[in-house]
Order: sequence, then structure tokens, then C-alpha cells
Amino acid sequence: MSTTLAFAAQNPETPLAPMEIQRRAVGPDDVAIDILYCGVCHSDLHTARNEWNNTLYPSVPGHEIVGKVTAVGSNVSSFKVGDVAGVGCMVDSCRHCASCSESLEQYCESGFTGTYNGPVFGGENTFGGYSQHIVVDQRFVLQIRHSAEQLAAVAPLLCAGITTYSPLRQWKVGPGQKVGIVGLGGLGHMGVKIAAAMGAHVVLFTTSPNKRDDALRLGASEVVVSKSADEMAAHAGSFDFILNTVAAPHDLNPFLNLLKRDATLCLVGAPDSPHPPADVFGLIFKRRRIAGSLIGGIAETQEMLDFCAEHGIVSDIEMIPMQAINEAYERMLKSDVKYRFVIDMASLG
Repeated sequence: MSTTLAFAAQNPETPLAPMEIQRRAVGPDDVAIDILYCGVCHSDLHTARNEWNNTLYPSVPGHEIVGKVTAVGSNVSSFKVGDVAGVGCMVDSCRHCASCSESLEQYCESGFTGTYNGPVFGGENTFGGYSQHIVVDQRFVLQIRHSAEQLAAVAPLLCAGITTYSPLRQWKVGPGQKVGIVGLGGLGHMGVKIAAAMGAHVVLFTTSPNKRDDALRLGASEVVVSKSADEMAAHAGSFDFILNTVAAPHDLNPFLNLLKRDATLCLVGAPDSPHPPADVFGLIFKRRRIAGSLIGGIAETQEMLDFCAEHGIVSDIEMIPMQAINEAYERMLKSDVKYRFVIDMASLG
């Protein structure tokens, strides 16, 4: 065991504050990583404040981790001391169910083990990336091939990147397709970049007209203000796929009406209450689909990282010291960040 400094929430009401935590000794299959950067995900806030009513305290959030390998176990051959490595949302799974055997560990039938907050279906707590150091089984550690100058902006790819890449890949987005991205936040801006790099004609939907220029800069071909009935009507029945990244409850029907026959609206935003009911007739008369998607497996996450390295894709970030995390949470609630906070873990000393 070793002691490392972290920032933790002790209960839903108090701010995150410094705390010493224990990391296990490096086993034969383990990789030890000194954390350089950790992205700040909205899930971190939900968990720290127990908004999903499942938080294990003390809670050390953080599942967008980039760091340097400091030790490897005797069975580890894919990593060596000094390598740059990443850790995303999972640090284990059952490894033998149908989903795990198909490299879909995110859908593990026993529930994957989160990088923080322990196994999905209950179990011993785990502590995430708001810390100086972490030890992870090699099967859940990822190769980072971006340049050294990009590493801080790579961190959000470990959640925001794979959350958007996986459905775009699953629904075979590519050249000749018209693809919508709903929302231009931490997830949406990654969806725009990745869908554009896949060769799609990307349309960004936003309620904020002032996001038009930024969406075009990020790779969108068009921007539609979703509050405008005329702008929405101009695109009726024309989309092959729409990825909805908005995490607040809202009416899905205007977006369903934009889909072609047999096209899909995929949800990746996780609202704290249900969306209003969808119009069944809008679905059945065009054989349209509403679907959902959850991050990606380890193999697909590695594929995403390699794709992003090849295409020069990283997140747009604002770097903060660890000590600013509580202020960052409040700003994140106001969408006052373009588009992802990343913690410089050197600030922990």
C-alpha cells in the first residue's frame, strides 16, 4: 500500500477538500501511474453531490486520467516505466460475461467497476483521478499517442471523447451522411469534431445563436437554432443520424421529425428526470428509432484515442489547479467553460 494526496467529498453538502488515500501495491498485472492531468466531467459533480443517490463516501471523482507510468507488474508487457498512459471510466469488469467477451466491458452483466465510486451494482469504493497517483490493472490502461504538448487536452477524450465516438462508430457515421449533434458543451463539441473527422456533413443544434461561430470553427457545416421552428422545418426528414448530448429534460419530438426513414436519434446525455414522452406515430410511420449509448469498451476507447491522434483531435479545455475544483463545479453548472475543465495535478505539490 502507498499513501497519495487527493481531493475528496465527504458528504453531499461540503466542498471537496484535501485527503490522503491509500493505493494498493503494484501486483503482477498492474500499472502504476503518476497522474499529470484529470478532466472534470459532469458525472464527477453528480457523484460528489450524490445527485444519482448512489455515492460512496468519501468520494474522489475523476475518470479522465492522463499520466506517466512509474511501475509495472511482472506480467505487464504493453507498458513500461516512463510511458504516457490513460485511464477512463472503468478499472475492472467481470471479464467473462457475453459483453466482456465481446470487448464491451461498459455493458458488463455484473456491472463494471468505475474508476471512482466502485462497482456499478455495489461493492468496495474506488478512488478516481483527483489524486496524485493510481494503480490499475493493465487491461484497463490505455496507450496515449498524442504529442506531449497535447496531453492536458487529451484527458477529456477518456470520457467525453469515447461517449461520442462510440455511437458515431456504432451507427457507421461517415462520408455522404448528414449527422446532427444536439448541444455544444463538453460532449457536443467532441461530437462535432469526431463526426466531421469521420467525413459526415455535420449540423449543430443549439438553443444559443451566439454559439454559431464556434460550432463552425469546431467542424460543423451548418448550425440550426433549435428554438426556431422555421430553421428546424427546413431540415425535416433529412438526417441519417442525430446524436443528442443534452443532459437536461427536453422535448425529443422536434428532433425525431428531422430523421429519415430508418434513422436513429441516440441519447448520451443523462438528465436527472425523464424526457417528455415521444410521439409514437412519429416513430412508427418512419420506422425511426430512439437509442442510447454508454461510453465504450477498452478496445474501442483505444481505437478512439488512435483515431483522434491521427486526426489531431483533442478537447477544447481550460486548465485549473486542483484547489479551484469547487469553483469549477459552480461554473460548469452555468455552462461557463469552453468546453472542458482539466486539472493540472502538479498543483497538488
